[in-house]
Amino acid sequence: MNIDRALLVFAGVMVLVSLVLTTQVNENFIWFTAFIAVNMMQASFTGFCPAVIVFKKLGVKSGSAFK
Repeated sequence: MNIDRALLVFAGVMVLVSLVLTTQVNENFIWFTAFIAVNMMQASFTGFCPAVIVFKKLGVKSGSAFK
């Protein structure tokens, strides 16, 4: 698995977690979902994502989007 795919899986899991938290704990967790969306849009324009730094340190192979 490369960084691009790992990032997509991570983002999907985080969205699902935030939706569960929103429905089961407190509706204010919707802001966590919004933060994830904004971070994904920012990463698509700038090519910078903090999660990629963590994945690189964990030894995940580079992909085509994040080198």
